[in-house]
Amino acid sequence: MIELEGVPELIDPVMVAAFEGWNDAGDAASTAVAHLDREWKGEVFAALDAEDYYDFQVNRPTVWLDGGVRKITWPTTRLSVVRVGGEKPRDLVLVRGIEPSMRWRSFCNEILGFAHELGVEMVVILGALLGDTPHTRPVPVSGITSDPDLARTMDLEETRYEGPTGIVGILQEACTHAGVPAVSLWAAVPHYVSQPPNPKATLALLNRLEDLIGLRIPLGELPEDARAWQLGVDQLAAEDTEVAEYVQTLEEARDTAELPEASGEAIAREFERYLRRRDGGPGPGPGPGLATDGGGGDGGAYLRDPGGGLNRPARAPRSGTEEPADSPEPSGADGPSDAADPSETADPSDPSVSPDEAGPSGARERPEPDAEAEDGGDSGGDSGEKDRPEE
Repeated sequence: MIELEGVPELIDPVMVAAFEGWNDAGDAASTAVAHLDREWKGEVFAALDAEDYYDFQVNRPTVWLDGGVRKITWPTTRLSVVRVGGEKPRDLVLVRGIEPSMRWRSFCNEILGFAHELGVEMVVILGALLGDTPHTRPVPVSGITSDPDLARTMDLEETRYEGPTGIVGILQEACTHAGVPAVSLWAAVPHYVSQPPNPKATLALLNRLEDLIGLRIPLGELPEDARAWQLGVDQLAAEDTEVAEYVQTLEEARDTAELPEASGEAIAREFERYLRRRDGGPGPGPGPGLATDGGGGDGGAYLRDPGGGLNRPARAPRSGTEEPADSPEPSGADGPSDAADPSETADPSDPSVSPDEAGPSGARERPEPDAEAEDGGDSGGDSGEKDRPEE
């Protein structure tokens, strides 16, 4: 049993989680949780034992100086609690860390242990994948769940994916089997500009999270950062005729696919978000973070966190040839080696294709699982450069 000293009883708590690595294209998901923690001044109250879940040759510890004293920060997953003020206060439990290298089932059980002790009502896991989506259009965000009832009541997609998955998929299934409502939100990041950060994708995830849990999230400088990011990519694309033509092709494919979705319901959703922000919404802004100091005894000390260019797309396959449906698409800085025509690849904005099905690269890829896949391990976990697993 997990005992939490110094953490008061929470009000309608929702757990929001994100993990760096395979499920975090452009660092969009982990940056979103970091934004919530920073804006609402979260206090870290627990951290998982790094020795149990991480390969330190893959995720190396860092050394830093504190007043001339050398200290070590170990790669791990930390939990913090924030209270959102307003007429109807609500608490969020933020989980931010790195996709574990091993013992995924134990990792998920430990996260669920905290959720049980804190009375968490729902778990929302954020993720980001690479896809054939243009940077000039709104970032597609898909809501996925394994619970048919939750899919109907919250207007989410019910996942039908079969194949390799990351810690986001494993944790979501663990929640479902434990009877905890769980949703994953996936943002599609343009594969030709995959380097982090991607403030536009982070902003899209926060907007969708805001709609899902009914809280107004302070966005700070994110909207301006997103505009500056898009302007920068526009300028880089304009300097390369081949990239500009490719982006135009993606725009045409996206506009054609989304034409039927310009419905009254979608317009009403956007108008409701505008009114909520103008009128202050259900929560008028950030409230103070919960003090997690136990005020004495053994529980008084708590852990605290110490403080590119474009990828040139390859030419589309010639007419008469067809790219394999499961061909992998790298997510590293060198960009895709075989970017197919948008009409032949899985489009993350297509509601018939779930983000899990599209995979982190946006294509229907099937990276070969590690030998420890049955136990959820990934001995080839993410390095500091957050490379995706070799496929």
